[in-house]
Amino acid sequence: MTNLRALLAQNIKKRREKLGISQAKLAEKADTSTNYIAQIEQQNKFPSSEMLERIALALEFDSSELFSVGPYPVKALQKFQEGVKADIENRLEKLIKSNKL
Repeated sequence: MTNLRALLAQNIKKRREKLGISQAKLAEKADTSTNYIAQIEQQNKFPSSEMLERIALALEFDSSELFSVGPYPVKALQKFQEGVKADIENRLEKLIKSNKL
C-alpha cells in the first residue's frame, strides 16, 4: 500500500518537472509559497482539499491524478473508455442493421 503523502509528493514533483517549472513557479500559479510547495514535496505537509485543487489546476492536472498510482493519466483512460464504448456501439449498430441480433 502506498503512503498518500509520498504518492502526492512524487506526483507533484514529477508533473512539475515534466512541465519544466520550478517550485517557485508552481507556488506562484497555485497562489501559495515556495516553502509550502517544498514542504509538500518533502512529505512534511499535506495540503487542504482547496490547495490540492489549486495545485492540480496549476499543474494542468485533474485533481484525481495527484493520487494516481498508475502510469496512465485520467484523461488517457477516459479517452480509451470512450473509444471502447464507441466501438461497441458501432458493432451493435451494424449487427442490428444486418438483423443478426
